Amino acid sequence: MTVISDARLGSAKNVHTPWALRRYRTRAEWEQRAAAIRRHILVCAGLWPLPEKTPLKAQVFGRIEREDYAVEKVFFESLPGFFVCGNLYRPLDAGPFPGIACPHGHWGRGRLEDTELGSIAGRCINFARQGMVAFAYDMVGYNDSDQLVHREIGGRREALWGIGALSLQLWNSIRVIDFLAALADVDAERIGCTGASGGGTQTFLLMAVDERIKAAAPVNMVSAFMQGGCRCENQGHLRLDINNVEIASCMAPRPLLLVSCSGDWTANTPEVEFPAVQAIYGLYGAPNRNKVSHVQIDAPHNYNQPSREAVYAFFKGHLLGGQGEVAEQLFTVEQDEDLLVFSGRQKPAHALDAPGIFAAVIARSEQRLAAQLAAPSETRPALASLLGVEAAPQAAVESLGFRREESYVAEELVLGRMGCGERVRAAFFLPRGPQDKVSATLIADAHWGGGEPGALAQGLLQAGGAVLVVAPFMTDGAEWVGDDLYYTYNQATLACRVQDILTGLAYLDRHWRVGQCHLVGEGEAGIWCLFARALTGGVGSTVVDWGGCDLGEDDAWSGTLFAPGIRALGDVRTALALCAPGRLLVHGAGDHFPERVARRCYRAAGKGAQLVVEAEGMGVEEIVGWIH
Repeated sequence: MTVISDARLGSAKNVHTPWALRRYRTRAEWEQRAAAIRRHILVCAGLWPLPEKTPLKAQVFGRIEREDYAVEKVFFESLPGFFVCGNLYRPLDAGPFPGIACPHGHWGRGRLEDTELGSIAGRCINFARQGMVAFAYDMVGYNDSDQLVHREIGGRREALWGIGALSLQLWNSIRVIDFLAALADVDAERIGCTGASGGGTQTFLLMAVDERIKAAAPVNMVSAFMQGGCRCENQGHLRLDINNVEIASCMAPRPLLLVSCSGDWTANTPEVEFPAVQAIYGLYGAPNRNKVSHVQIDAPHNYNQPSREAVYAFFKGHLLGGQGEVAEQLFTVEQDEDLLVFSGRQKPAHALDAPGIFAAVIARSEQRLAAQLAAPSETRPALASLLGVEAAPQAAVESLGFRREESYVAEELVLGRMGCGERVRAAFFLPRGPQDKVSATLIADAHWGGGEPGALAQGLLQAGGAVLVVAPFMTDGAEWVGDDLYYTYNQATLACRVQDILTGLAYLDRHWRVGQCHLVGEGEAGIWCLFARALTGGVGSTVVDWGGCDLGEDDAWSGTLFAPGIRALGDVRTALALCAPGRLLVHGAGDHFPERVARRCYRAAGKGAQLVVEAEGMGVEEIVGWIH
């Protein structure tokens, strides 16, 4: 038996895996990539399309006036019952002023941190003195924002809905910009963002997806070999094919300052990461190349005074229209009780607990689904991005030899995508005889038959068609268990299997003997084939074995069908909508198949008769007859 060595069963990628940075030769090439990165971030975070923005109901109070600035307490609702808390530092004049969003990162005291290596209040006080409105706000699970425990947010169920610390914080940051832009003393056209470490991650994620950020300075986080070690910097499938350098490059051509230091994972920034980002800016023309700059500080991981002063000068130039260096003024940070929002004050009675927050996000996803199903074609690239699959790959084919039998010729194959290292067992069966083109059916089977045609394959051969039997990823008894952040950098098994089916279809599409292609999923492979069919065209008929399963419950998606974010994007309901108007047979539907959703989508496409749903499982003759 030939040993099949699939690269996906090799060493897993992780937070410290080095990335080979890509080169983009044209602005059009980069902008296509940047649009895909923005969509991918939002899709993985369960924020695509962007949810409805509910009223913030912001409360600003507890004002303390000093000689040349004021500080206030703030809380508002990023979604009903889920609070963003922080402090607003303002100049004493009327404005309007630039606004600066200040996420704090993993300092021990959150936004209250005031040490030599980092002072969140210190930088905000200086921003206000320089003529900017600065808002320092909590990461989830820090200080006042204690409705969740930061490093315990989410699990496998929540991952299905794109819920995690990263997604919640990204949504909070988007709402922070809403809050700042609505302030009377803030110029909504001059909003910046800066943070260090985990706050740097929040900065470049926000600036990538929200173009209202006009200037940004992520500090000590943009690295080609360390992507962020906390859950709040990782989301399922987020970095299958993108890295922090590319995410940061999505700021182009808006002004960007990369601050690095000699004592952490940004030590190589002058030689590695900054030139890569600068090359992206160069695609926008010579003047725009100068909109990205870099400063490295000789220090350990920090947001210290020299780092802050570099950022002050940057925002002075790009948001205040000034020039030159800015020296930090001495500052005195207020007492904790004067900064903490709920010090001596009760949290509102309608504040949600962790299960309530998760339920609210899930309900929000379900509310968006109706609009997604009404325009499913826009969801197809989002689904491909979420799963990390290539719908029309260039197939790499290795033939292991032919075998001539009485009624067919068999070829044992190893399939994969060109340059990706995938090695997928397959067997191609051609009916005997000197025909020209023949129809061919791809059968995905959860149980590899060792290259021998099963009953369905034999039936299709007898009907005069060719058959490609594919054994998708890990259907030969192999097992894989990943760690907590595994799925940020490595594909879920379901996604790998969908890719292998798409690769098989690409092989048939290019085979000189094959005319029309059909697709059949037997057993558990029925659901894999449904997703594959949803992502590709050129398939004549599709047969899905539903197996009587109930996929309306999260438990059904927590095992072998697990894929991060799949429920948030509509799971099989979206896949069914994307199959319309193609010819689709679902058998073994049982009592839980979402038939109303499927029929509504097919009627909307004007092809209601193309969908056939059978409650019971169908036999070989019935399936062959329906296909041919």
